[in-house]
Amino acid sequence: MLKKIPIFKTLSPEKLGELEEIVVTKSYKKGEFLFLEGEEPKWLIYLLSGSVKLYKTTPNGKEIFLHQLPPMNFVAEVVNFENIAYPASAVFVISGEVVKINYEKFYSKFMADPEICMAIIRSMSEKLRITSNLLHQELILSSEAKVAQFILSHEDVFNELKHTKIASILNITPETFSRILNKFKAQNLVKLDEKNQISEKNVELLEAICS
Repeated sequence: MLKKIPIFKTLSPEKLGELEEIVVTKSYKKGEFLFLEGEEPKWLIYLLSGSVKLYKTTPNGKEIFLHQLPPMNFVAEVVNFENIAYPASAVFVISGEVVKINYEKFYSKFMADPEICMAIIRSMSEKLRITSNLLHQELILSSEAKVAQFILSHEDVFNELKHTKIASILNITPETFSRILNKFKAQNLVKLDEKNQISEKNVELLEAICS
């Protein structure tokens, strides 16, 4: 299992054995929480399969969508290194499996490896880019651009969730989402099957809307 994770491929059999001693693997069903906002982190978490939605909750209970995380990624690893509580919640929107590594023991035994350090830094840098993209989405993108970008980036999630839920994620009304989707279908930008799942999409024209 650990050999599926790119940063551990170069570890010696002895080191892999040490790592296995501080690792647990856990499966989650759709709708189950990986962690909740405010919880203290104990594990360095790596998503092997499925898809996780990261979101914050406002004082009045409204969800603010942050990111949809695909497999083969660390999840919220920044909190481990900053020693802070989770600033957001993570819930599975597609059932999956994670590797959970005891962070305290991992730090003392493995962070001296320069390849592992660089891989962690690259992962955290990617999360900063995601945050920048989120600000761009909320401050600059039109509602049509938000829908187009979601279709391009998260087709699997689009096919799993109800349209009212996607509208909430994008911070637009269900009526606006429905109007935009009908417009996209009329312009042959996207085609849906009888289950409202994407069967075809015009990537070039959708990308043009995003830009």
